[in-house]
This record gives sequence, C-alpha cells and structure tokens, in this order.
Amino acid sequence: MDIKNKVAVVTGAGKGIGRAISMALAKEGASLAILSRNKKDLDLLAREASNYGNKTLPITIDLSRESLIKNAISEVAAKLGGVDILINNAGLGRFGRIEELTSKDWDEMFETNLRGMFLCIRETLPHLKRKSESVIVNISSLAGKNTFAGGAGYCATKWGVMALSKCLMLEERENGVRTIVVCPGSVDTHFFAHPSLPNPKRDKVLKPQDVADTIMTAIKLPQRAMVSEIELRPTNP
Repeated sequence: MDIKNKVAVVTGAGKGIGRAISMALAKEGASLAILSRNKKDLDLLAREASNYGNKTLPITIDLSRESLIKNAISEVAAKLGGVDILINNAGLGRFGRIEELTSKDWDEMFETNLRGMFLCIRETLPHLKRKSESVIVNISSLAGKNTFAGGAGYCATKWGVMALSKCLMLEERENGVRTIVVCPGSVDTHFFAHPSLPNPKRDKVLKPQDVADTIMTAIKLPQRAMVSEIELRPTNP
C-alpha cells in the first residue's frame, strides 16, 4: 500500500505507541483522524503532524460511548473522504490480584480495550470495504498470549483482542480488508509507572517508534500479501 494521500484513523493517538504511529503515517503523507480522551495531547499532535502538509482531524472521545464512536467515524468519512487505514491502539490497564480487582476496573478495561475496538471496527468497515485496498491494525500485547500474576483483567482483554482479530481476518480478507494484530512486549510508555508490572531496564525495552516502524512495514506490503500477526519483543530485556 502506498500510504500517501490515504486516510488513517488512529485511536489512543495522544501518547506512546499511538502517537508514534500517527507521526509515522503523517510523514508518509496520510491524512489523519486522531482520537483520544485528552484534548491537550491531541492538539499538540495535530500541530506537529500538520507540519507535513496533511489534513489532521483531532477528535476528543470516550471509546466506551457507542454513539460517540458512530459520530466520530461519520465525521471522519465526511471531512476526509472515507477511511483507508484503521489503527486500534487505545487501551488501558488496571492491575492487581483477582481478589482485589474491582468490578469498575474490570469493566473499564473491557469497555475500552475490547468493546471500543469492536465498535470502531464495525463502524469503519463499510468505509474500508469501499476502497480498493485497506487495512486494520489492532494493537494487542504479548499479554494476549502469556499471563502474569496481577494481570487477569488486562490479559483477558488482550486475549479477546486476539480472537476478535483472527475472526475479522477470516471474515474480511475476501473483501480486500487486511487485518494485522500486533503483540508488543515491554515498551517504554506510561505503563511502566505501575508497581504491579515487571520493571526491566528502560534502555533495553522497545520504544514506541519500534512498534510504529514495524506496523508501517506491514501496511506497506502489496495488497496481495498480509502479515496477520506480529510478535515484537525486546531482544534482551
């Protein structure tokens, strides 16, 4: 896929991996719809991305709200001319032992990490299927394949992302929509601040740009080729 002049939607765009992906797409000439809860982060990203001469549409949104997702995708299609690329990056983690994990924490993770992703996919698919080539990238995690103490809720959502992505790939490949699920290991983002998580040396773990570069390589493959799943981990954390 030639990314220049394509329209890309990125959720969780304000920080970390989402921000790195957004900037990588901007540098390749894509028009961007950047979605996040934090307006300040979005405005800063929009200014930086616009330096590359692209249209950039920041949308402040709570992905637990179905009506807001429907409105956002409709706005993107109307203002930017459809959708070619959907990057589902938004996610949050609430960590703790199962006996200590609150129902609120559990529900918040499933609403954003899995339900929000499902809704973004469902609302965007009609636009993607109108294109001659299109792609959906879902950011999962190695926690979607491996468990750890204190991660029950987070791991459950990421296992769900894996299942959702694999079903989506089988359903939509015949319609020309490529589906890629990406499973990063330890990445140097705000997740490191939580005391329940392992704390490898930050200079040895992945950087958000590493994840973005990998995704860009996969997206740029010709339409006939699809990397359906990527595991990306630090060499020696």
